[in-house]
Amino acid sequence: MNLFLIGVVHFVLAQASSAGPEALSPSATALELGYRQMYNLQFEEAHKTFESWEQSHPDDPFGPSSNAAAFLFSEFNRLGILEAELFEDNEKLQKSKIRTPDPVCKRGFESATARSERLADAILERSPRDPNALFAKVLNQGLRSDYAGLIEKRFLASLGYMKNGRLLAKKLLEADPTNYDAYLAIGVENYVLGSSPAPVRLFLQLFGSQTNKALGIEHVRLTAEKGHYLRPFARLLLAVAALRDKNREKAREILEGLAREFPNNPLYLREVARIP
Repeated sequence: MNLFLIGVVHFVLAQASSAGPEALSPSATALELGYRQMYNLQFEEAHKTFESWEQSHPDDPFGPSSNAAAFLFSEFNRLGILEAELFEDNEKLQKSKIRTPDPVCKRGFESATARSERLADAILERSPRDPNALFAKVLNQGLRSDYAGLIEKRFLASLGYMKNGRLLAKKLLEADPTNYDAYLAIGVENYVLGSSPAPVRLFLQLFGSQTNKALGIEHVRLTAEKGHYLRPFARLLLAVAALRDKNREKAREILEGLAREFPNNPLYLREVARIP
């Protein structure tokens, strides 16, 4: 089964905006700063920023979702999961070993996602179409899919979270068609699963998964062009897709742009150097 990038939906790699850290506007929220710190691998600072947001916005489910993203991204960084060769090589991903999670990080991750879910569900009981609560739940599904699929190697569980995220994203887009970040959940499922062999796609479709690869890449491109928190991650996914399609110049262009925007993160330049 083609499971590269499984679950890497709107995950962690959520970020603030496409401008560099020095270009954050005076009106930028602490959440945007926290995502910027997270993507620059400043995890301790990101946790402090997100925790401060939670204290000042105790009813906002997106605060703990963001903190959970920082926990997950720090684990991805520690375990070396964010390597392009992992995303390029399906066989390598499938054969890679179950990783040993950091117990403190895992507790923080699980606590934050559970806290976010409680807050979001309370809001949705009163207002079933609340965009912020729905977006928090979409992100939570992506985070859980990442953890299950890429750390614990529980691929069936990861697929379940992926499907739930896509269904929630569609509900969110019905409430707010301008939330371009939500397209990423739909795009990743379609592109990732749509890249599988035909018999696997048929099997997945029987269980309600979506497997339209072309539609998937178009949805990812929408987030890359118009998204907010997930825009830079969508661009990273486009770079990975370009590498898989042997479009090295396109991949290089995207990765070099990300490297300029996030100079404290060596991933992008390291992957540029690996492109033949």
